[in-house]
Amino acid sequence: MSSNDRNAKGHQRSRPSVRGRTTAAPSQRTRAADPARLVAFEVLRAVSGEDAYANLVLPKSIRRHRLDKRDAGFATELAYGALRGQGIYDAILARCVDRPLDRLDPAVLDALRIGAHQLLAMRVPAHAALDQTVGLARAVIGAGPSALINAVLRKVAARNLDEWTALLTAEEPDPVKRSAIEYSHPEWIVRALRQSLVAHGRSVDEITDLLQADNDAPVVNLVALPGLGSLDEAREAGAVDGELVKDSALYAAGDVGRLESVRAGTTRVQDAGSQLVARALAELDLDGVEPDEDGVEKWLDMCAGPGGKATLLAALAHEKGAVILANEPAPHRAQLVRQALEAVPGETWNVRTGDGRTVAEDYPETFDRILVDAPCTGLGALRRRPESRWRRQPGDVGELGSLQRELLTTAVDAVKPGGVVAYVTCSPHPAETKAVVADVLRKRDDLELLDAGAALDAVSLPGALEAGHESTAQLWPHIHQTDAMFLALIRRKI
Repeated sequence: MSSNDRNAKGHQRSRPSVRGRTTAAPSQRTRAADPARLVAFEVLRAVSGEDAYANLVLPKSIRRHRLDKRDAGFATELAYGALRGQGIYDAILARCVDRPLDRLDPAVLDALRIGAHQLLAMRVPAHAALDQTVGLARAVIGAGPSALINAVLRKVAARNLDEWTALLTAEEPDPVKRSAIEYSHPEWIVRALRQSLVAHGRSVDEITDLLQADNDAPVVNLVALPGLGSLDEAREAGAVDGELVKDSALYAAGDVGRLESVRAGTTRVQDAGSQLVARALAELDLDGVEPDEDGVEKWLDMCAGPGGKATLLAALAHEKGAVILANEPAPHRAQLVRQALEAVPGETWNVRTGDGRTVAEDYPETFDRILVDAPCTGLGALRRRPESRWRRQPGDVGELGSLQRELLTTAVDAVKPGGVVAYVTCSPHPAETKAVVADVLRKRDDLELLDAGAALDAVSLPGALEAGHESTAQLWPHIHQTDAMFLALIRRKI
């Protein structure tokens, strides 16, 4: 959706609704499932019914149904848009259904969400959205539910999205609750993001732009592995060079899996924020570190699965004559790491399957550079993982915080004197970022915080970032068009 199709609040501009149309009789309506809509429905069913990840399910479903580029784009917007907008769509549907939504068959509710997104946020004629959604329901759910879906969606179509939003927020004085409805985020996440902006030196007034950025479809980011890959094929297919970091590109030409360089693993899909934090660690000058007898730097990716940052680090290590150990506790994810690393010469890397919290027992004071890409709530990647906002709960922050502190504590035990640990999260939440770092630093006198903002600026294209604040750095989707990656660089004193 182009910016010209949005109003000042980021919603699609009003268009004529279904009011005044003559809908087809039941016998005349579509009874088959349109393949693109069927793909979107399958994605929503897998997400809600199987706790699947949309970004993993969607490409497989597109290929299984052999969608062309246009239909694949439609299915992607429909699936991701319905997931992002689930909050406001459910609030609207609750006004149009004669029973609590949790009493509906989950498949019916997913079909209603798909219909609502088409009616309220896509340039699909209302009669087509109704007809095709009812046809989908008839084909995959049954004739009885399709009648309910038709009746409910006709009520949804009686207003456009701006009108529904005004109705739902008219009597709500709390700005957090209004934003939660209007921008389709859980209230606790809106509060957390407001706190995050302030904690990282931004204005709370940016919350509207941040929430809207979460709802905008992200462009696919590519990286060519240094010394191993090339972006030439991607450029020939329509990619343009990235504006933040070298060897990166932005790709909007359909299924990136069709590129041979991507299939070979030498060009990879990776958010520019992830590229930047990996490069910042790899390019940092280490002064006074005692070299090993073999003179080879040793790096560690403590939480390597599924292997994206580990592979970029391994390529950088290969260029510098270093070696890297990639650690991953889950065996199936460790296998994914191995597969990702196969694009890099094998003498550069190894994979350890084990709990990251035990690394220092096996490798005390061993590594020159350590990446702790800690498990987190993922609040910084809601635009790429739209289902995450509905899965995460406030209690997750505290539970993950304990693990994050343990991993970082282990990392500073495993790094050499003079070596550096990069603590990274894909979340701006202060309880997962600055608080974790401060707690670990407070308990030891042999650690110091380096200037992470300067380190990011050093590996970014000139003038692109300026993300530092109080020695740490925070990227933002509404400012940098990246995931909201946090970076702290901790040096163990000699």
